[in-house]
Amino acid sequence: MRTSVRNLAASAAALLLCLVCPGTVTAEPTTPQARCQELSFPVPQGVLAATLCLPDRPTDTVMVLMAGSNYNHTYWDFPYAPETYNFRRAMNAAGYATLVADRLGNGASSRPPSASLTATATAEALHGIVQALRHGVAGAAPFATVVTAGHSLSSGTSVMEATAYRDVDGVLLTGYSHALNVPEVLGVISTYHPAVEDPDFASGGLDSGYLVTRPGTRERDFHGEGNVDPQVLALDESTKETFSLTEYPDGLTSTLPGMSSLIDAPVLLVNGSLDRLSCGPEFAVCRDSATLLAAEAQYFAPAAQLRAFVLPGAGHSVNLARNTVAYQNAVLDWMRTVVTR
Repeated sequence: MRTSVRNLAASAAALLLCLVCPGTVTAEPTTPQARCQELSFPVPQGVLAATLCLPDRPTDTVMVLMAGSNYNHTYWDFPYAPETYNFRRAMNAAGYATLVADRLGNGASSRPPSASLTATATAEALHGIVQALRHGVAGAAPFATVVTAGHSLSSGTSVMEATAYRDVDGVLLTGYSHALNVPEVLGVISTYHPAVEDPDFASGGLDSGYLVTRPGTRERDFHGEGNVDPQVLALDESTKETFSLTEYPDGLTSTLPGMSSLIDAPVLLVNGSLDRLSCGPEFAVCRDSATLLAAEAQYFAPAAQLRAFVLPGAGHSVNLARNTVAYQNAVLDWMRTVVTR
């Protein structure tokens, strides 16, 4: 069965090279810095929804942004105080194109049976998107440089994609490390409940395997203490997303020694200093950027040219920390001095 799923995914990846579903490309007014179009990519289990945004100047570089298990596209394209919290907009303003994609099972993407969701399938779909961007989509010229950016679970899928297909020019990993704090991960998992029990999703026709965070748990789980704007936290709660635990087993293999050593493109690893999931016991490996780099360097090959950045006071969701602009600037410095130099 696994082979047939892989074959279907491979066929879908090839299809992505020449097809964006007709009728799904629409112009969207945004900031003066970008022109955005909504796209829909076919995959074996349905469609992946995405938004391609082009900066106000020619570019041959695109960043593919995909959020983790508790978030959708809003994580990268945050509407509140966008001058601070909107990562997508910051990258567009710097001259890079972005494609923000929802994983299967959340956002505007298809929601197939929850038991069918895996990180492997997401990685294969991500590969198809990378290839489509290299060949040109929605009237945009082909992109010569493609960088994948993940958060938490989707950092794992970015590692899986980069090692399986070796077709990207850079990998941004956030909320990720090889020092996973297993007791804290289990503690966060204990705050999940079936989406059918949540008022926001009860009428959505989802099966019982789809989960969401319980109300009031996200601040402790995903944000550094005192380092989240109350309005950000409220919007974070109102835009929380569904996922399936079946995405975790293969996704978490990316945090074991071995897989990341096969990445042959530049890697930037970013964590918040108070990330209770990715920083090990007592946040030891995230004391500062140098400590994180020293701890993680053994897991990456020289070809990764590993860089590390720790955002002080931030939790797991670095995009939504009060001081997130410092992290955006670190990403831009990496893009300019390592990826596109």
